[in-house]
Amino acid sequence: MTTAVGDRDAIDRFLEMMAAQAGAAANTLAAYRRDLTLASADLDGGLSRADAAALGRLADGWRDLSGATVARKAAALRRFFGFLAEEGDRADDPSPALPRPATRRPLPRTLGHGDVDRLFAALGARLARDPVIPTDLRLAALVELLYGSGLRASELVSLPRNAIHPDRPFLILKGKGGRERLVPVSDRARAAIAAWRAHVATDRAFLFPSGATHISRVRLFQLVRTIAGEAGIAPDRISPHVLRHAFATHLLEGGADLRALQTMLGHADIATTEIYTHVDTRRLVELVNERHPLAEALVDASATPP
Repeated sequence: MTTAVGDRDAIDRFLEMMAAQAGAAANTLAAYRRDLTLASADLDGGLSRADAAALGRLADGWRDLSGATVARKAAALRRFFGFLAEEGDRADDPSPALPRPATRRPLPRTLGHGDVDRLFAALGARLARDPVIPTDLRLAALVELLYGSGLRASELVSLPRNAIHPDRPFLILKGKGGRERLVPVSDRARAAIAAWRAHVATDRAFLFPSGATHISRVRLFQLVRTIAGEAGIAPDRISPHVLRHAFATHLLEGGADLRALQTMLGHADIATTEIYTHVDTRRLVELVNERHPLAEALVDASATPP
C-alpha cells in the first residue's frame, strides 16, 4: 500500500490537528490514518487532489462493505477535505460526492434490575465469608464502580491508588480524547474502595495493581464473568461494558436528565447518550403521570362530577 506523493504530509498535518484541537484518541487517529492511506493508494493522482468524480469511483469500490464501514470511511474523508479547505490547500470540497449510508446503531446489551440484585447478592455472599479474602474486596470495589459510576473498563483498571477520597463523593477523571469529567461515587462504593485500598501497599501507583502496572481489561472481564456465573447470569450476557450500559439505562429509567448522563459517561456527542433512551414505554408513562406539573390537576378534574 503506497501513499500518493503529496498525501503523506497532508494526512500527517490533518492527524496533528485532530489530536491537538479535537482531542481525538489514539485509536481514532489510527483508524483515520488507515482509511486515508487506503484511499490515497486507491486513487489515481492521490487523495488530496481528487475531484468529485474520483471520489465517486472510490465509493463504488465500497459496495460490498457494511453500511457502518462505509459511513466511517466517508466521515474520515469528509473531515480530511474540510481540513484542506480550511487550511487553504483546496478551493473546493469534493466530499459531497461521498455516500451517506443510513446506519442504525444497535441497542446496547444491558441487565435488568433483578440481574443486578443477584450479582450483588453473589458479591455479598463472598464478603460474608470469614475471613474475607482480599481479592473479593477488590472485586466488590471493581463492580461497585462499574455499575455505580459507569466507568469504562480502561478508566477503571488504571485508576491511581488515591484517585477516590473517602470524604469526597466524586472523582475527576480524564477519559477519551483527554477530556476531563466529574464522576459520582456513591457512599457504598467509597466504602468498598476503602476496604480494598487497605490491602494495597502505599507505594503502589494504581488502585488495582498487578505486577509493575495494573490489572488488565481482559482480567477485569474474567472477574466480572466469574461472579456473574455465581449469580446465575449467563456469561454471554455480561461484561464490564454491559455494567456501564446498565448504569446508564437504570439512571434514565429513574428519571435522570440526559445531559447529566452525557456528562457522567463522558460522551462528546449527546447522540451517543441518546441510545440509552430505549427505556420501556410503561415507565415513561409513569414518569409523566407522576411528575408532570398538570398531573395532580388532571387527577382532581377526573374526580369532579359533571
